[in-house]
Amino acid sequence: MSLGSRLKELRITKGVSLQVVADAVGSSKPHIWELERGTTKNPSLALITKLAKYFGVSVDYLAGIADNDSDSRIQAFARELASNNFSDSDMQFLRNAAAMLASKNKND
Repeated sequence: MSLGSRLKELRITKGVSLQVVADAVGSSKPHIWELERGTTKNPSLALITKLAKYFGVSVDYLAGIADNDSDSRIQAFARELASNNFSDSDMQFLRNAAAMLASKNKND
């Protein structure tokens, strides 16, 4: 799947317009539209990084390097957690919550 296809799919899934995406990443609506159509070549890494962060996926997923959106969502979530400077007790709480969810999923 191409970058454009992934962007369009993510945007539609999120239920937002081209303008909303453009505003969120500091770009223009026509530029985002061109990215989705595949008529713009070699977008900047900075823009791809902003788009990945906005949609909660990895740059690898957008670029087509990682085909598994689940992995990219986990990586994006880990980066988000790392940027929050949680206390040790907060991190332990999150680890316990993850363990409980993993146990629940095994039992389902």
